[in-house]
Amino acid sequence: MNAAPEFARETSFLKEAVAYYHELLEDEGLALASLNALQEGLESNRLIFGGRPLSPYLRPHFITSDDWRRVTSTCETIWSALQKVKDAAVIDDKLLDELGITEIEKDLVKIDPGYSHVSPTARLDSFLTDDAYSFVELNGESPAGIAFADSAAEIFTSLPVMQKFAERYKVESFEGRSKLLGVLLSCWEEFCGGQAARKPVIAIVDLKDLPTIKEFELFRDYFEAEGYDAVICSPEELEFVDGKLYFGSVQIDIVYKRLLVNEYLPILDKYPALVDACRARAVCMVNSFRGKLVHKKAIFAVLTNERYAKLFNDAELTAINAHVPWTRKFRDEKTVHQGAEIDLVEWTRANSSKLVLKPNDDYGGHGIYIGWNSTAEEWNNAIEEALANGDYLVQERVSTAKEIFPMSFDDLGKWDMIEQLVDLDPLLFNGVVGAAFTRLSSNELANVTAGGGMVPTFVISQK
Repeated sequence: MNAAPEFARETSFLKEAVAYYHELLEDEGLALASLNALQEGLESNRLIFGGRPLSPYLRPHFITSDDWRRVTSTCETIWSALQKVKDAAVIDDKLLDELGITEIEKDLVKIDPGYSHVSPTARLDSFLTDDAYSFVELNGESPAGIAFADSAAEIFTSLPVMQKFAERYKVESFEGRSKLLGVLLSCWEEFCGGQAARKPVIAIVDLKDLPTIKEFELFRDYFEAEGYDAVICSPEELEFVDGKLYFGSVQIDIVYKRLLVNEYLPILDKYPALVDACRARAVCMVNSFRGKLVHKKAIFAVLTNERYAKLFNDAELTAINAHVPWTRKFRDEKTVHQGAEIDLVEWTRANSSKLVLKPNDDYGGHGIYIGWNSTAEEWNNAIEEALANGDYLVQERVSTAKEIFPMSFDDLGKWDMIEQLVDLDPLLFNGVVGAAFTRLSSNELANVTAGGGMVPTFVISQK
């Protein structure tokens, strides 16, 4: 691969804008009014995750319009490469093995969803620093947060401090629910051969009693406001009868699948209605089971391995080399790193300061071993556990982004400036970037399930 181009940024404008926002918060009355409005908005808009506020911060994440254009272009180039991996994998069992697709998953992946996109809705998790832009993971199966981010953007736009800030700067927020609905409808149209004869009924499907239920309710309400009947249900509540999928008496046309495959597999034999309907082409499911192809973290091991370079064009290879961290499936083998052959296990053992070990198919920060935070003994134990598991990746460390955010601690008006890890998450709809939000965390895992929070992402420019 070619040498990676630099991603140098002009950050003085951004830093001045953030400093001005924080300066506004020095007005105690303005800060208290904004904090009260934030807390009321979070409650009334159901932005609660696992019993805690999803966004306990008094500032959104700002990105300049120039940076956003570059982020958008990079994400869409990487996405075109991912689509090519999907096209190759559905006809190549060896590539499916490299991705870590299990036998039962292979069976699911080969079900034709009736539309061409591998993951019509997806999220790329990334870090934007002063001199680099790096992806760390891709959620191509069931990306959460779209409706939460929309509601958060509405709340933050209305904050007194934000309105004062907008007197000096041009501020643009994102909206994703309409784009998600657009994806569902475009997939439905393609599924129907371009001639959809009726307005589809939408089912939001996931397991019961999850903290994300609040987001499902936001989506259901939005779909209904746009004139589409919508229900929230779980796999055990579905029935496949006479070639049609039902929730009670409601016939379903589109399944907005929030259910993860690895959560469905243990109950699939007992509750097969969903997969049976997909096999029979009785329902259009978005994302389809094929999303598993790019949801596996090993997708980065395919992108960054020279043996698969022939799949991609020059622009894609340049973007991969610049923005996707070097990744390999973790196993006892020889491979190539920066042009030199290495023994992967021993090289991993000797380079803990720049490596992370992570499971190929998990979420919420589970099972991740961070080399630079580990003692030699802890790292050696992690290596042995990863080898024994057989489905782990080793990935090179990327530069992480950190910023100071005003963070509230209770409902009594107390807040402080706290440094946070900043994970920028662009959202793609049919391969086109259409929105984003940002996850924040006080530790190495910027993950809401692992205890982090989120804020809306706002694009700013001079008025």
